[in-house]
Amino acid sequence: MKFDTTDQLCVDTLRTLSIDMVGQADSGHPGLPLGAAPMAYAIWAGHLKFVPSDPVWFDRDRFVLSAGHGSSLLYSMLHLYGYGLQMEDLKKFRQLDSLTPGHPEYGHTKGVETTTGPLGQGFANAVGMALAEQLLARKLNTPEFPLVDHFTYVICGDGDLMEGVSYEAASLAGHLKLGKLICLFDSNSITIEGSTSIAFSEDVKKRFVAQCWQVLEVENGNDLDELDAAIKKAKRETEMPSMIICKTHIGWASPKQDKSSVHGEPLKPDEILATKKQLGWTSAEPFFVPEEAKARFEKQAEAGEKDRKRWLKLWKNYSETLPEKAELAKALLGREIPEGLFAQDAAFFEKPMATREASGKVINLIADALPGFTGGSADLGPSTKTDFVKEPERTLHFGIREHGMASIVNGLALHGGLIPFGATFLTFSDYMRPALRLAAIMQAPSIFVFTHDSIGLGEDGPTHQPVEHLMSLRLIPGLLVLRPADAWETLYAWEIAVRSKRPTCLALSRQKLPLMTQYKEKIAAGVKRGAYLLRGPSTVPSIELIATGSEVSTLFEAAALLEKDGIAARIISVPSFELFREQDKAYKDSLFLPNLPKLAVEAGRSVGWTDLVGTEVETIGIDSYGKSAPAAEAYKALGLTAETIAAKARKMVK
Repeated sequence: MKFDTTDQLCVDTLRTLSIDMVGQADSGHPGLPLGAAPMAYAIWAGHLKFVPSDPVWFDRDRFVLSAGHGSSLLYSMLHLYGYGLQMEDLKKFRQLDSLTPGHPEYGHTKGVETTTGPLGQGFANAVGMALAEQLLARKLNTPEFPLVDHFTYVICGDGDLMEGVSYEAASLAGHLKLGKLICLFDSNSITIEGSTSIAFSEDVKKRFVAQCWQVLEVENGNDLDELDAAIKKAKRETEMPSMIICKTHIGWASPKQDKSSVHGEPLKPDEILATKKQLGWTSAEPFFVPEEAKARFEKQAEAGEKDRKRWLKLWKNYSETLPEKAELAKALLGREIPEGLFAQDAAFFEKPMATREASGKVINLIADALPGFTGGSADLGPSTKTDFVKEPERTLHFGIREHGMASIVNGLALHGGLIPFGATFLTFSDYMRPALRLAAIMQAPSIFVFTHDSIGLGEDGPTHQPVEHLMSLRLIPGLLVLRPADAWETLYAWEIAVRSKRPTCLALSRQKLPLMTQYKEKIAAGVKRGAYLLRGPSTVPSIELIATGSEVSTLFEAAALLEKDGIAARIISVPSFELFREQDKAYKDSLFLPNLPKLAVEAGRSVGWTDLVGTEVETIGIDSYGKSAPAAEAYKALGLTAETIAAKARKMVK
């Protein structure tokens, strides 16, 4: 593409709109938009395949502003390219309930591919998106019909590349040869505290070369032709992702150019005017868009519609020529769950097993029916039981990169066409927390499999034994957490996970647990409600025993001990706090009976039960750390035995 003076006018329109938005709000980050506007324009004007009228068209290119604090730049582009953001929306930047929040929010503003702001997350999400494109292309494309053929573009900053998650994601991207991932690095050498040299002295070029990336350099980040040439070269490289290091000036053309203060401080009115004067801007009017620039943006947006029409013609020919592949494509993109997939007979599980083992069996059951179901672990496949048996190529190997894995899974989920999961031990969910939180904010349908969910993992001791993790995950709004009590609860927990439109965590045991096959019908109905009566006594109950996961089977043992003393107990399984909270009041009132003492048991922190049940609940939990010992000894040492439960129940009944 040959750029002209109108293109430069378009770049400066992006700059001035961005600083006007920040100025109007008296809040925001003017530095990045002023410095990075040429990079963004070079991508969108010369290369990005997009359709404003159909922002979720499947074969569009993905654009991720990983440096999400520069959101005013993204909103300016979405406005000018016709994504439905009105000028009034720009004037409400960072205001309550506006379409232009402080950082880009997926699902809130059309054209925003992922929620960014916590640095490094967008970069890692983009790796997931590029991986999704690669996986789907392998499944669907033929030499004649490149049905899946799009790029993922990222703009990142110094801060993104300092965050550890970017190291993890970049390492895997290079290993997987994600040639359609192109990142433009806004290298302005400035952070909030000053020059990057105060804390960052590595050679970024050598780092990415070492991680198997193609590295290109743009000496003048304001030069559209130089930027365009670098992007063209990046697109020609098919075996390596590309990092384009663009030397830029934060706060370009402003009185604060190259100063750390321009990163996150609004320009004052006189500084905005001085910036516009330096840019040769002809109008002092805020939010001014020259007609010539407006027309150029509109013309560029029309090109995407032509791309879409070509693709629809390709799809028609593909469907007629390759009907079986077309049906596969529909299944992948539709995320349809076959009826009866989870309606397994009693012989499906035949012996006691750890819920991680049951999960492994269910994963391979799902794989047979859902071609888009894929995932893997952070180097723990044999332990988490998450490998695909019949189709090993569907197993993703994330390496020992828990944080990167979670962010990449989010990118896979946001891309569409796949049902992705990532797996590790529950205690290592700590490494994944930022990505879990963002999955919940976005309501991305990511699945996270956490095995070794309690002190039941035994000898590895307190470093590997999760204690606070279950309750802390339940505190994340919008995150669905399921801790099944046996293989059957695991089956139905997986059904919920693959049908869900929100992120789901499965917490699974290492130790074997008894099968509750005799309660199979109750389990099938009850897991969906989050909590249910598993067994009621034949006589008038004296107490309710409540538990999750592996502790449910211990309740049966405790109930048998109580029966010898003439104490009848109701046994209630609670696989999901979140699902139970969503039930209507009538169901909640019918489950937990008034005037009965209640004892809740879980191998984790004991807080939160009274809030869930709605009345006072006694608890047996773990409010310290675990112990290195065989599982049975660890449970005994920490008071999680049938005898301990029965003893406390007796005191409560009296």
